[in-house]
Amino acid sequence: MGAGSRWLQLLLLLCWTQTSLTGNNATETRGLPGVETNAGVILGPVALGVLKSRLTTVFLPIIYIIVFAVALPTNALALWVFLFRIKSKHPSSIYMANLALADLMFVVWIPLKIAYHFNGNNWTFGDGFCEVLVGFFYANMYGSIAFIACISAQRYWAVVDPLSKRMRSNRIAILVSTVIWVTIWLLTIPLYMYDQTVSVIGLNILTCHDVTKLSQRSIAAGYFVTMGLVGFVLPTVVCVVSYIFMLKALRNTMADPTIAKKRQKAVVLIITVLVMFIVCFAPSNIMLLVHYTLLLGETENTLYGFYLTTLCLASMNSCLDPFIYYFISEDFREHVKNTFLCRSERTVGRMKVSFSAMKYSRRNNTYTSSVTKNTQSSEI
Repeated sequence: MGAGSRWLQLLLLLCWTQTSLTGNNATETRGLPGVETNAGVILGPVALGVLKSRLTTVFLPIIYIIVFAVALPTNALALWVFLFRIKSKHPSSIYMANLALADLMFVVWIPLKIAYHFNGNNWTFGDGFCEVLVGFFYANMYGSIAFIACISAQRYWAVVDPLSKRMRSNRIAILVSTVIWVTIWLLTIPLYMYDQTVSVIGLNILTCHDVTKLSQRSIAAGYFVTMGLVGFVLPTVVCVVSYIFMLKALRNTMADPTIAKKRQKAVVLIITVLVMFIVCFAPSNIMLLVHYTLLLGETENTLYGFYLTTLCLASMNSCLDPFIYYFISEDFREHVKNTFLCRSERTVGRMKVSFSAMKYSRRNNTYTSSVTKNTQSSEI
């Protein structure tokens, strides 16, 4: 009986050890954080499936190619127009110029992201470039949201109190833009303070921002949850409140025919921003909160595949931003048109003077010059 009892105790001990090891391994390989070793991180089947799937190696890089092909020329043209073609600066143009700059600062790094995904999620450009890419990505997303909130508030004041000197002050717009840039860069500093590149054992790849080490899970989760609340929720509230009061003010003055054009611009702006938030910002920030909440709870499936997809969709805001410039600013539309027609500023100026000096007479189908008082026939 003594020997049998000892064998029974030994068998129970082995079963308990096996159960403990299996349970720990299952816990630490859930989601994308995995077991840390000196050589790298051991991931579970769910994480490995995401990194090897066609979602991350085919679909995402194709989307990034489209974003790069559209966003780079359009935002470069927009920034050039705002800086060098529009002479009379106003607060909206200042905010839009900063929005275009934020897009460009991210778009120029997209080729590295494309190469990374096509290379099987294997980062070959060094730790520094990975940190810069991640930092610029989140700086672009939250900077874009902040500047869109500023544009929305500015449009509200332009409708409600168009003669307000304070809201028409370029100094205030420059000051607000500077504060936004400083705040964004301060908030992205933590991204450079923990490992963004992680080696994955089994796949022999070095990931960039796709794998979170178990020891850094709490830091990353706390940071991104805070950024989601501060960088997304607060500006969204500003946009929603601005649009509600803007529509209310326009509805109260619908009898005035001069308000029709402002109302049309306001509706177009609201629709454009609404589409951008629904497609780009809302899914990524919602999934950011959900993913890291599940990560902290050690849930087996942290929906990381959906999270990566929504992050990719968030980059599409760089393609949609130029529509805001086009629909809001009449000067921007005119300068873009003149740029495509290869008209210099001097030519445009001469054309304006010429058309302002000519008066058309419908009675005799002639143009009459108010400068020379000569009459010149013209067939209609």
